[in-house]
Amino acid sequence: MQPLGVDEPTVIGPYRLLGRLGSGGMGRVYLGRSAGGRTVAVKIVHPHFALDEEFRARFRREVESARRVGGSWTAPVLDADPEAAVPWVATGYAAGPSLSAAVTDSGALPSPSVRALGAGLAEALAAVHELGLVHRDVKPSNVLLTLDGPLLIDFGIARATDGTASLTSTGVSIGSPGYMSPEQILGKGITGAADVFSLGAVLACAATGAPPFSGDSSAALLYKVVHEEPELGPLDGEVRELVEACLAKDPAARPTPGELGRRLAPDGAARLVAGGWLPGGLVEQVSRSAVRLLNLDAVDTAADVASGPVAFSRPATVGEFGPPPVMPAMPVMSASGAAVSDASVPVRPSVAPGVPEPRDAVPQDTPPASGGRPPGKLSLSVAAASTPGEGGRGRRMSCTVALAVAGALAAVTVGSVFVFELLPGGGRDTNAGSDAASSEAPGKDASTAPAGSSVPARYLGTWEGEANALGGAVPAGTFRLTVHKADVGAEVGTLRATDLLGLACNDVLTLKKVTAKELVVTSVGRETNHAGCNPKPHTVRITPTGDDLVYSSESDAEGNPEARLSKVE
Repeated sequence: MQPLGVDEPTVIGPYRLLGRLGSGGMGRVYLGRSAGGRTVAVKIVHPHFALDEEFRARFRREVESARRVGGSWTAPVLDADPEAAVPWVATGYAAGPSLSAAVTDSGALPSPSVRALGAGLAEALAAVHELGLVHRDVKPSNVLLTLDGPLLIDFGIARATDGTASLTSTGVSIGSPGYMSPEQILGKGITGAADVFSLGAVLACAATGAPPFSGDSSAALLYKVVHEEPELGPLDGEVRELVEACLAKDPAARPTPGELGRRLAPDGAARLVAGGWLPGGLVEQVSRSAVRLLNLDAVDTAADVASGPVAFSRPATVGEFGPPPVMPAMPVMSASGAAVSDASVPVRPSVAPGVPEPRDAVPQDTPPASGGRPPGKLSLSVAAASTPGEGGRGRRMSCTVALAVAGALAAVTVGSVFVFELLPGGGRDTNAGSDAASSEAPGKDASTAPAGSSVPARYLGTWEGEANALGGAVPAGTFRLTVHKADVGAEVGTLRATDLLGLACNDVLTLKKVTAKELVVTSVGRETNHAGCNPKPHTVRITPTGDDLVYSSESDAEGNPEARLSKVE
């Protein structure tokens, strides 16, 4: 869990936020706590989705569907506000790592744990399918390992099997390559059998420590799922037979979740879990997580915080999700109690009792800075076109066009460079020339450090965060930046960009210029990268913002991605 940034909300509805759990194509997930002390996971959607009424309608339907899902092996939907300025949904939260994290850290699970895992997830899917729903995104990162058994989470893209709603138009990739069924990849009709295929892939990963399908590009990975047999390694016995049955190419040949659950646990998953189902190392890890969760507390805890919409105090920028929530503005009162109407007096949003002010708020008696407004007073304009960002780097793009481009990205899963080559600019790095010209102009940047100067300590370390491209219209995955000491002209660090499909591109960064405000580097892809990565050199600017770094790439071939990165090491 990451601490909240200065640009993130501290309260959503009745829940006070304790930290950020993660983010994805639809939005961000926070750890929250109710006034009564219950710990929840709160998911809020990206602001550009909130501007689209069709998305709101789908989100509303999906929340209603998710509310119907219950059972011992799923995280319940507890609360939601589809009508908020930024829609959100709260689900139950349990201490424990995801299956993907557990396998990465500790390797494959022992056979008894795999059987209990499969039985619990099979019973969860049986309950989901009985309601006429399909989860559509069963994968290791959507499975939590708790002391009480496995939990299937994230029903945000579940939908009724007889419905017509589709989230592909929002740019969210429904399903995860390597765990998607062949019929999902081919765009055929989706039934509960698609979830069974995904469950088989999840069990294979849990039992062997590796996914059953692998590939060095998204196209190769998807081809293998559709046309080749899974790689199950040392997996044997009844579990192997069941996994092979689940991974059958023909949906009709796969077992139902009920049949799978009965084969794995004739007396029910609860019986397998009751005696202790996790290996000792994971039990210790889950226990430590539970203790940390109990010790977490929000600052200035207050009771009975009123629920309400989460607004934005200034326009969202690339790499940021949005500023802290504010309530509607109230008139400023003079000492005598009369309302002050003079426009020169700054108006501060009022807040409900017990709700902390936005972190960028200023006292009422603080005048605005010369030539500008006080921080936190700009309002979000809900319009079809977004304003260019600072320095003119933003793109003017209608909401419809942005979502259409995002939808195209979800449909074409053969690498980001291929998609952006089709966009204006043809994938050429049109900023490279202008950057070179500006860096060579005499007196252009008086703060430029002389050649041979080292990187300030402020930048050193490993940083991570979510990236967006095309002015924030398209999620670009997770960026992990490492910066070390170096002189101008030497290698200063690396960037690992992992896209929404789980494929990674690794770049080497060479220090180009050091100024008082930023690092300017040249980024070049490694020769070992897959074909979907951008091999062309391009300029990147790294700028401190609060405790974070903003990574801004000037590569049209990648859609000029930007990311706000928090220090992790």
